[in-house]
Amino acid sequence: MRLPAAVLSCALALAACNSGSPEPEALETEVPEELAKGTARDTANDSETIGTPMADRVATIGLLNKRNNVSRDFELKPGEATRVGDVVIRLEACEKTAPWELPQEEGAFVQVFVRERKGNEPEPSWNKVFSGWLFRNSPSLNVVEHPVYDVWVKQCAMSFPGEEESAGED
Repeated sequence: MRLPAAVLSCALALAACNSGSPEPEALETEVPEELAKGTARDTANDSETIGTPMADRVATIGLLNKRNNVSRDFELKPGEATRVGDVVIRLEACEKTAPWELPQEEGAFVQVFVRERKGNEPEPSWNKVFSGWLFRNSPSLNVVEHPVYDVWVKQCAMSFPGEEESAGED
């Protein structure tokens, strides 16, 4: 059976789309040293801290690569960073409203760096594409505007005084 030339050329074009992209296992995952250190302060000894100390909180951050439609979740503590290929996500802080406050909200202060070429640069460099608060229940308040990557907050795990006792009463 002979395929029409249009079908054959379309199949070849689609096959070439993925030829230059690395396999997920081949992606670099080591965070560059200049991006690894955050500015999150340790509030474990802060007498005004209510709830879980900042260093013990855990945020779940979602990352979507729009080129290949691959989505991943990361759990980070404030001051930690993670890298997937050409993107680094660094968590600076994670907060949520107390159970007795309304409206309920969870958020994280996130920085996103992408390694890409700018202008006529011969080598790609790390560029900060986002630095700010992202909110779980109000994602449109602050958005990571990048053509390839989307980043969002899924959860901020922390507790407040009294929550432990009320959980056992149910």
